Amino acid sequence: MRKLSPFVTSLLGMALAWFGGAGCGRSQENAVNVIGSTSILPFAEMLAEEFHRQNPGIRVKVQGGGSTHGLQAVTNGTAQVGMCSRSLTPEETGLTAVTIARDGIAIVVHPTNPLAGLTRGQIRGIFSGRLTNWKDVGGKDQAVRPITREEGSGTREAFTHLVMGKERIAANAITQESNGAVKELVKTDPGAIGFMSLGLVGTELKALAVDDVAASTAEVLSGKYPLVRPFLFVMKGKPGEPAQRLIDYVLSPAAQQLLEKEGLVRAQ
Repeated sequence: MRKLSPFVTSLLGMALAWFGGAGCGRSQENAVNVIGSTSILPFAEMLAEEFHRQNPGIRVKVQGGGSTHGLQAVTNGTAQVGMCSRSLTPEETGLTAVTIARDGIAIVVHPTNPLAGLTRGQIRGIFSGRLTNWKDVGGKDQAVRPITREEGSGTREAFTHLVMGKERIAANAITQESNGAVKELVKTDPGAIGFMSLGLVGTELKALAVDDVAASTAEVLSGKYPLVRPFLFVMKGKPGEPAQRLIDYVLSPAAQQLLEKEGLVRAQ
């Protein structure tokens, strides 16, 4: 085989590098990073899988980390789409939020807990530490063990806004970093009480009525259930074509129907 001259070898190397970089660039352009709320995470993963099946040329990577982390990722350019399970604050400027669904916040207890419901005042008393025994709210003579979410969690911030008001969650409340972790702890502890996405409760926990309104998708849809928050996709500036196609898909009737089957209420 004839040996190539150093000049030709150099040209070939430059060409390969250019085409490789261009290919990598195209790959990056057709990738959408979605980061944020662990409440939205399982629903976003489901939608991303279906979207990729219909759009095989676009790769969607979904990660958790919490609502605040998602907003930070969008702000610093790490993600094209942030997932946020609460309303944006007035201070969170320069971002565009699209409501992809609505979700109830369920107050969950162990299935053996005899109570059917609590008022928001009673829930506030429990999580602030003022009410420490289930008998204080009509239950058994048993210590209450409140389970909360971590700082920066959209679920915690929505719960604080809708239930706690100006009162703080007690420092001795047990902190968990996902809906799944809250669920695992509550289902093994007859004295526990927690809050989590209604769409993820399942059959292993009891969701209490709040202010005499059942924790159900139907009551969220009716507007009667008092603990409801938005599920948001958040962008900084105008999204690129792949991200926009993902958003358009998530808002489509087919995707909204999938979310409804999973226990959420469609965006309106």
